[in-house]
Amino acid sequence: MPLVRVVLGSKSDLAACEPARQVLEEFGVDYDFYVSSAHRAPERTAALAKNAAAEGVKVIIAAAGMAAHLPGVLASHTVLPVIGIPLASGGLGGLDALLSVAQMPPGVPVACVAVGAAKNAALLAIQILALEDPALSGKFLAYKKNLASG
Repeated sequence: MPLVRVVLGSKSDLAACEPARQVLEEFGVDYDFYVSSAHRAPERTAALAKNAAAEGVKVIIAAAGMAAHLPGVLASHTVLPVIGIPLASGGLGGLDALLSVAQMPPGVPVACVAVGAAKNAALLAIQILALEDPALSGKFLAYKKNLASG
């Protein structure tokens, strides 16, 4: 069963999100992966969030550019933590997406990483999961020690 659900707003976001997939695989964290637009497929997108907990998912990562409503829409339909990855697209270089993800209204929290920081989104998901998984916590500690020595 997947512990992390990764949702992209568009197929064009695949390359930008590859680092998240690589990190999840490196740590041995099961995940599933969907492309579902908050605007073009709102019912499907809502279902991905509404059904996630029952499917064993513990954390959702959502990546979108431009208006970047996807992380907020997913968060509005679940009690699971949602991590938003604003992506650089359109004419504003990702600033619009960053502001959209970071400026959520009270009661609908979304964690926000830097523009294009898919790797950090996956690492944050791993840190959340590691709170309940000592083996994963050990892997993350080793990762951090490796960063310090490199």
